[in-house]
Amino acid sequence: MESKTNVQAEDNKQEIIITREFDLPIELLFKAYEDPEIFEQWMGTKVLKLENKKHGSYAFETSHNGQVMFKANGTIHEFLPNQCITRTFEMENSVFPVQLEYLTFEKISAERSRLHIHIIFQSVAFRNQLLQMPFAQGINMAHNRLQEILAKLPKALHDESKN
Repeated sequence: MESKTNVQAEDNKQEIIITREFDLPIELLFKAYEDPEIFEQWMGTKVLKLENKKHGSYAFETSHNGQVMFKANGTIHEFLPNQCITRTFEMENSVFPVQLEYLTFEKISAERSRLHIHIIFQSVAFRNQLLQMPFAQGINMAHNRLQEILAKLPKALHDESKN
């Protein structure tokens, strides 16, 4: 499977840069991160809390066969619709410390947009440890689902997202 999501990690840096272009209007791409029901569909996780505002917080949980496999939470520091989200991200019950994420949404054309994610880790070692997992493959699969799910939404929802 071709990876449409670009994951860059320069040696000896505490960051990952992720970019992806979508055949979606910017308003709809942003909605995928803003609307809990849509987020759950493409991320395959349950949204326990999603306060889309400055100083808001969020919590996600992924279960398999009734058992919780993954929990994450964070604080939203900046939330500008169709522009950016700045947040912390913490994987609960893991060795990874909190990371800082900058999500920037860019309009390319009326029907095309770009997502730029800049993640900063506490250390190069933690960043490298995450990269040893199937991180790049997972984010590409999630972004593929995002594109597929949002492209199938009714035209009315596409139009509504622009208002």
